[in-house]
Amino acid sequence: MSTIYDVLRRPLVTEKSNYQLSKLHQYAFEVADDATRTLVKDAVETLFKVTVLRVNIINTPRKLSRRGRSRRIGIRKSGFKKVIVTLAPDDRIPFFEGVE
Repeated sequence: MSTIYDVLRRPLVTEKSNYQLSKLHQYAFEVADDATRTLVKDAVETLFKVTVLRVNIINTPRKLSRRGRSRRIGIRKSGFKKVIVTLAPDDRIPFFEGVE
């Protein structure tokens, strides 16, 4: 079992997550494989001192890509667990402020 400091691995910053951040107050993170909704909620509330309204968990599948000139070499990119956290409208995570 992970502690609350090991749950959040890294923030996911993409065009879609920037839209969700500005319009819907949702933040995306990559989390540990054994993380649950309550563990993620406790980790975000403790680390960033915000109020979490909702936690959505998505298991992204691994993908196969091809490399090389002949395109016969297949490389697998590992899958990971992604979390979208919805905050109260007046709360913000300062880590994402420069991205908007």
